[in-house]
Amino acid sequence: MSYKMHLLVCGGTGCHASDSDILLETLREEIKANGLENDVQALVTGCFGFCEKGPIVKVYPDNVFYIEVKPEDAKEIVAEHLVKGRRIERLLYEEPTLEVKLAEHKEMPFYKKQLRIALRNCGFIDPENINEYFANDGYQALGKAVTQMTPRDVIDSVKESGLRGRGGGGFPTGMKWDFATKYDADQKYVVCNADEGDPGAFMDRSILEGDPHSVLEAMAIAGYAIGASHGYIYIRAEYPLAIERLKIAIAQAKETGMLGEDIFGSGFNFDIELKLGAGAFVCGEETALIHSIEGKRGEPTTKPPFPAESGVWGKPTIVNNVETLANIPVIINRGSDWFAKIGTEKSKGTKVFALAGKINNVGLVEVPMGITLREIIYEIGGGIKNGKKFKAVQTGGPSGGCISDQFLDTPIDYDSLIQIGSMMGSGGMIVLDEDDCMVNIAKFYLEFTVEESCGKCTPCRVGNKRLLEILEKITEGKGTPEDLKMLEELGSAIKDTSLCGLGQTAPNPVLSTLKYFRHEYEAHVNEKKCPSGVCQNLLSYEIIPDKCVGCTACARVCPVNCIEGAPKKVHVIDQSKCIKCGACYEACKFDAIKKG
Repeated sequence: MSYKMHLLVCGGTGCHASDSDILLETLREEIKANGLENDVQALVTGCFGFCEKGPIVKVYPDNVFYIEVKPEDAKEIVAEHLVKGRRIERLLYEEPTLEVKLAEHKEMPFYKKQLRIALRNCGFIDPENINEYFANDGYQALGKAVTQMTPRDVIDSVKESGLRGRGGGGFPTGMKWDFATKYDADQKYVVCNADEGDPGAFMDRSILEGDPHSVLEAMAIAGYAIGASHGYIYIRAEYPLAIERLKIAIAQAKETGMLGEDIFGSGFNFDIELKLGAGAFVCGEETALIHSIEGKRGEPTTKPPFPAESGVWGKPTIVNNVETLANIPVIINRGSDWFAKIGTEKSKGTKVFALAGKINNVGLVEVPMGITLREIIYEIGGGIKNGKKFKAVQTGGPSGGCISDQFLDTPIDYDSLIQIGSMMGSGGMIVLDEDDCMVNIAKFYLEFTVEESCGKCTPCRVGNKRLLEILEKITEGKGTPEDLKMLEELGSAIKDTSLCGLGQTAPNPVLSTLKYFRHEYEAHVNEKKCPSGVCQNLLSYEIIPDKCVGCTACARVCPVNCIEGAPKKVHVIDQSKCIKCGACYEACKFDAIKKG
């Protein structure tokens, strides 16, 4: 059936949690109630990327973009927009600085500097309908590869594109594939690493939820290139929506002959199965991931041999992450030259980032390599929330570092980020403002890596634990100047001696914050104060006599009864009893309590 209009409803995890599934059904009911079912179709799509403003409904072909839509808004959208042709002004995006309403997708600053390659279909097709993927060049790259190209042609094309691994290491993808062709075996494997575990990262999940066939197609192309007939998608069990859509996509691909035997009549056979992980962060490391697929404990092993020589079941294996694979069909279809023109000399193409933290436009963004941090944070991200001052941006997840404002004009590429003490990582980008304590941030990430360490090697198992103990000591007001020196020496030793990437990069948040925010560490150690007022043991609360009106609000909420004073008289906090919970500070309506 040919429809005149479509309503595209975001069906990613974030919007799903905000009742976008109920919204979709309500829209369908209202469309039917108004007799429009033959002219208008409401469809679920993947993530639009603008997560801060979800659930999102896009009206096509009108190109109108509604934000924060609730199920109860469905009736008005159908009655006003679809029936009467009137846009719903209150649901249009309002840009925070320009204070103008923006209806059209292409006008919005959030999308203006983006270039969507890996995310090309997310938010535009129904991820559960293979026909929509077919209609958007789906599986054309696979057909071209197996019928018009040799395996060597495919590998050379990926090499010439300059595509580097998007999972964190940045290793050249074509080179990795080439290594796997150098080893003869009765079986080879292609593995998709969908074990996305960085705090604040949701890039891979969104691609799998919004465009699962792009990954399946890429895996089949990789299988053809290296001579593999079987693939595994290793995905964490905490991604139920992505898993469900992958299951649907795999079944549809098999039914239509895109997976299975004799694909496109070429004699090439390839199949894919899912393997669910239990959420161990270390299984994002390729050798630990391979052991988990085999049913063993997810621990890394020393390299060489690399997986390209001895991987799953001891057979040659290539491991690529979701975003890396999502680029492959486009490279085959449009050519390596086209892809190589995007980005910088050593970092080609685009990169997807999960933009989170103290930023106005939280969401998923895909930008050309070489764009600056300033452009991402202030033009795409809409600046810092509540007019606060920017302090730092943390990139690369627990493996990355914190970048200060002096590097806001640094180009985003693999080498530039490493030079300033951070890394690209899988693409997490968490923005911090003046209220964040950098010592506490370093402690947060180290708590995560200590918890997630597999414990196999001593530098990671013991060394990072010692680092964390020093940070805890500093945030409790018990630190000494010698502790700062020890953090640096121990951090460097852990980086040099740990077995795998988790341990080798775990000290990065500590070392980078020490380098660029040393004054905050020194304040904690020398003055026994937390400049941002975050570290509880270093806080103090005092009542300002001139401002206190004796309303008793502070005394009434104090859980330990440490505030004395009669009604309409100045109150006093007994510092010996105060547990520094901040309840009084929150309760006071007269700004009479000073936090320091």
